[in-house]
Amino acid sequence: MSSSDYAVFARGLEKRYGDKRALDGFDLTVEHGTVHGLLGPNGAGKTTAVRALATLIRLDGGRAEVGGADVAREARQVRSRIGLTGQYAAVDEILTGRQNLEMFGRLFHLGGTLAARRAQELLEQFDLEAAADKGAGGYSGGMRRRLDLAASMILAPSVLFLDEPTTGLDPRGRSEVWDSVRNLVTGGTTVLLTTQYLEEADRLASRITVIDQGRAIADDTPDGLKATVGGSHLEVVVAEAADLPAVEKAVARVARGATETVIAERRVQAAVTDRVAALTDVARTLQDEGIAVEDIGLRRPSLDDVFLQLTGDRPAQDRDADGAYATYEKTEAAA
Repeated sequence: MSSSDYAVFARGLEKRYGDKRALDGFDLTVEHGTVHGLLGPNGAGKTTAVRALATLIRLDGGRAEVGGADVAREARQVRSRIGLTGQYAAVDEILTGRQNLEMFGRLFHLGGTLAARRAQELLEQFDLEAAADKGAGGYSGGMRRRLDLAASMILAPSVLFLDEPTTGLDPRGRSEVWDSVRNLVTGGTTVLLTTQYLEEADRLASRITVIDQGRAIADDTPDGLKATVGGSHLEVVVAEAADLPAVEKAVARVARGATETVIAERRVQAAVTDRVAALTDVARTLQDEGIAVEDIGLRRPSLDDVFLQLTGDRPAQDRDADGAYATYEKTEAAA
């Protein structure tokens, strides 16, 4: 497949700030009409990558195309095809929701009539019509975030960059934003999502790239990434610690490898291959032996497990890519 087959295509991206490499040969491909997650530890290079792809900073090496346009040679075309929503909602809390959107429309040179029409369309699309003429300062966190998303869609961009869109939101607000993102993708928008919430990436993204120290260290579907950690685990929590040896023996019979027993939690777990058969076998054995259990079930690896296995536990200063950007930016401003 060529670069034109992707909404975002990047190869060998490099960005340096002094002696720090924020991006160090970073590769990324994002398919059209999907949500693609970009995960990594703090300072891994996520924000630097988004800024580079959005033409906000210049690369020191590599090449990238967004929406079919080269970010270095065709920056103006790239900007006309993208939307960008940062970590915090950029709305005027004094203005109403409608006025906010009309203001953004005028800033994009739509003209009064067209800006008003587009604002109305977006208020309906993001389920904000009932609060359209109320001050944005009275909106909930989820509503402000949806208004911010609506503002980024004024020109109906084909590619939308979302940089940690649900930071600070409660579960209800986060769910509202997730629904809005899903609706955008259904309408044909491609979304590149950076997030610290692994559940968010699991729920939204059809593919995930893990970045660390400015490089892509993994790229796969959520299920594919989980499979790298291992298959399903059978877990049994017993009512009485005295029953642990018998439970361990029953689990060992169906385990793929060694069992793990945590006495303090009265828990026995082990990796299994035939999930349903293993669960049925152990449950029947424990019932026949009259062993009381508080919980028994199959546990799949989570993206948290993947994240920790891939990125390890290095000190923050060893992976300070985006931190290098922030330090450099402050130094330049002072100069």
